[in-house]
Amino acid sequence: MSGATSGVRPPLLAQPSPRSDVAAARRKRRRHLLRFLAVRIAQAVPTLLLVVVVNFTLLNLAPGDLAQVLAGEAGGASPEYVAQLRESFGLNEPAWLRLLHYVQKVATLDLGYSFRNSMPVSQLIVERIPATLLLTGSALLLAIGVGLAGGFLAALRPGSWVDRTISSIALLVYATPGFLLGLALIIVFGVKLQWLPVGGMSSGSDAGGDWSAFGSLLSHLVLPVLTLGLFFASIYVRITRAAMLEVRGHDYVRTARAKGVAPLRIARRHVLRNALLPVVTVIGLQAGALLGGAVLVEVVFAWPGLGRLAFEAVFQRDFNLLSGVVLCGAVAVLIVNIAVDLFYSVLDPRIGVRQ
Repeated sequence: MSGATSGVRPPLLAQPSPRSDVAAARRKRRRHLLRFLAVRIAQAVPTLLLVVVVNFTLLNLAPGDLAQVLAGEAGGASPEYVAQLRESFGLNEPAWLRLLHYVQKVATLDLGYSFRNSMPVSQLIVERIPATLLLTGSALLLAIGVGLAGGFLAALRPGSWVDRTISSIALLVYATPGFLLGLALIIVFGVKLQWLPVGGMSSGSDAGGDWSAFGSLLSHLVLPVLTLGLFFASIYVRITRAAMLEVRGHDYVRTARAKGVAPLRIARRHVLRNALLPVVTVIGLQAGALLGGAVLVEVVFAWPGLGRLAFEAVFQRDFNLLSGVVLCGAVAVLIVNIAVDLFYSVLDPRIGVRQ
């Protein structure tokens, strides 16, 4: 006797709805994202500890200390007074003991005290961070915008006069040292033409209100951003051009071309997007170089940021302050690299955050 004739029906299997599939995929992706962030943060802890130890060791191997600098600025001091200063600053303790105390303080987010500036290091850094973020963020946006646009235009027609002109300008800017480019901009736009201010962050006058202060900030920002951003833009131009020329030979691009898709649409949607992965990789790797370049630019243009603070700390032998600035830079580099890894999955969903 068959099942249909016996009256016993097989159990119905629940069919998942499309909405439940999408929700399950989102939950799975969220779990992968949280796991990825937890792993990367756990990996960052020993890296930061190594940065603290190496930085402390190198700074203490350098000749001179804060007590000698203060004694020299006072026109000389007796050995007893210098020894008293060292004892008050804690410099008489063994290096390993000072390192242990410093690591314990850093673990509690205490970066120490700047005896030179008579205030906590964390407070000094917090006051200077906005200026450095404004400078480096603006320079990075300029570099990415100019680099992608220049590389895109150069790769549209390889060997054309547009390609040769953009490649020549990029090579000229890349070969020019940053300080020399900054000095040239100061001479042309600040001294000869007198269009832009050459130092500081504002004119210091509040007579014109908020809009006047905002305009003054922008005018002071132009030359430092150009100096810092054009160098990295020249790198991104060359990388974008090379990556687009490589992607143009792939099968899916030839298929799109055979289907009659417009060349500009192919270059924009199929070539440029797939060529962005190496550009994003370079941007993440050069986050540290961007901060290093900010030190030079802030010193040349008297920009009150972390770079200028670190420069002053070196000459003042303010090791607590210098260690805090370096540690802050290391944290920024790690955050940028984690953000770059997350951006990979946005550009190419096949990669995923687990990879």
